[in-house]
Amino acid sequence: MMNSREKGKRGERLWRDVLRAFGFTARRGQQFSGGDDSPDVICDELNDEYHFEVKFVEKLNIHDAMNQAAHDAGSKIPLVAHKRTRTDWLVTMKASDFLKHVDRHLTEPTIGTLTTIRKHDRETNTTKQQPEG
Repeated sequence: MMNSREKGKRGERLWRDVLRAFGFTARRGQQFSGGDDSPDVICDELNDEYHFEVKFVEKLNIHDAMNQAAHDAGSKIPLVAHKRTRTDWLVTMKASDFLKHVDRHLTEPTIGTLTTIRKHDRETNTTKQQPEG
């Protein structure tokens, strides 16, 4: 059985890999930056704007996770990337941050991005481990 620290590290590596699959440069954060308020994953293209808190747990108190992300984010937008075993990743952010982001990007084309996300989701769903039964 994996302990919670190892599962957390695994979750950080998995989220890093998701970002890389979409063409971002990403690496685990704390072992490079060292501070307690370091993001769990550093993404060079997004790090100036977003602070990633990563959770790979079966039961998540999303409010506690968002509070932790907000506390550590400084002036950046806090995001919680989270998943359970054998589920897709979810990203949680404050509605006000989401709406500011959407408003800022409404005029930019999103069709290619949506196609990439759907393709990645299909590939991920076909490679998921099936529960033993």
